[in-house]
Amino acid sequence: MNPGPLRLVLVRHGQTDANVRRELDSVPPGAPLNDLGLSQARAVGERLATHPVTAVHASRATRAQQTAAPVAAAHGLDVVIHDGVHEIFIGDLEGRSDQEAREQFDVVYGAWWKGDLDARLPGGESAHDLRARYLPVVERITDGAHGDVVLVSHGAAIRLAAAALLGDTAETLYVPNTGLVVLVPDPAMPGGWALDHWDSAPPVPGDVTAGGAPR
Repeated sequence: MNPGPLRLVLVRHGQTDANVRRELDSVPPGAPLNDLGLSQARAVGERLATHPVTAVHASRATRAQQTAAPVAAAHGLDVVIHDGVHEIFIGDLEGRSDQEAREQFDVVYGAWWKGDLDARLPGGESAHDLRARYLPVVERITDGAHGDVVLVSHGAAIRLAAAALLGDTAETLYVPNTGLVVLVPDPAMPGGWALDHWDSAPPVPGDVTAGGAPR
């Protein structure tokens, strides 16, 4: 069966207890999925079971690999693990869940969306750093590919990478747990990709894409 034209399907991982605690958790392997997260992973596997998925990739984080597993199983595929597509490193704020830490993150995160991609988390990464490691992985896994190429990753990483792939011309939105961002190649676009679909939901207080702890 012809899998059809290429689509890049970016999937955010399911919920973890660190999410519930609003804990800044960016260093792999990180927290595993909780019961709700495992249920969300099964649901996204069912959602993508009828799609022409030709490859399933995930970050080094446990939560991303657990989310990817049902998707891969539905298509008889293995999950391919990659360095470079994990969450943006929080640095000195890692493991914290206090209001001061989240406010420090908010300042830097807000700067990125105002165009200051050099703004850096204390002891951590800038938006440029994230893109420098994430985008080459996207290039490798989509080069010569067809059908739906699934990459399970993380909230801030997906938003920052998708914005770059779209040439920083499109508004990006909060990505809920197991939300999908679907991009299609388009040489006419500044970043070489066009937006096909973006799952959105009301931001969860304390979540990275609402201006809070990364998940």
